[in-house]
Amino acid sequence: MLTNIDINKMNRLMEENKDAKTIITQLLENHHTTVSMIAHEIRNPLTLVSSSLQVIESQHPEVKDFYNWKQTMEDLRFMCSLLNELSTYNNSTSLHYSVFPIEKLLKNIAVSFAISLDSEDSQIRFSSRIASGIGDFTGDKIKLEQVFLNLLKNAKEAVQEDGTIFLSADKENSQVVIRCTDNGCGIPDDELDRIFEPFYSLKETGTGLGLSLSKRIVEAHGGKITASSSRKTGTVFTVTLPI
Repeated sequence: MLTNIDINKMNRLMEENKDAKTIITQLLENHHTTVSMIAHEIRNPLTLVSSSLQVIESQHPEVKDFYNWKQTMEDLRFMCSLLNELSTYNNSTSLHYSVFPIEKLLKNIAVSFAISLDSEDSQIRFSSRIASGIGDFTGDKIKLEQVFLNLLKNAKEAVQEDGTIFLSADKENSQVVIRCTDNGCGIPDDELDRIFEPFYSLKETGTGLGLSLSKRIVEAHGGKITASSSRKTGTVFTVTLPI
């Protein structure tokens, strides 16, 4: 039976059209191929419109002062992002397997994230501890990288300018356990059980698909993702994968 997901904070466009929200949710659950086709058919002309408006803006800067121009551009960017994430979400359980050292993958992600913070002159303090000897992992390297980068991105958005983020990985029995810890604002108890639902978001912007997508990818690898949080200490996301 198809159910409509109760959304706490959806972006302005989706709030204005609840029928669209229902249809997209139904398609995600029951018509994966249809979702990809729709996303593809809509994304192409939408990208063309967005590119054309950017050209107009560059050639005629005065349009930036037009009524609702800025909001229109933001809406277009959001819709393009939503369609990209819908397509990714739809294909999240289709894995391209390879054997790779997950320790090296996590170290590379940590380095890349640290560099991105430096390039932004961010005051956020980031550190990592990736245990040695975790061994090889069989899975979709690109999709797992997407999961960990998404968790770090969420942590970055949750902390204050001088906040801290810590990424760790350990081998525990026949599993690798990756934790992303921040000392940000935390997640309310009544929201914690719903953060992995599609389109459910605590942020003012965004599609609300990031954590839901991450959960699907992790579970497709036979793993598990959980979250614990406190308003006083922040949030910990834990990803457990079999090795």
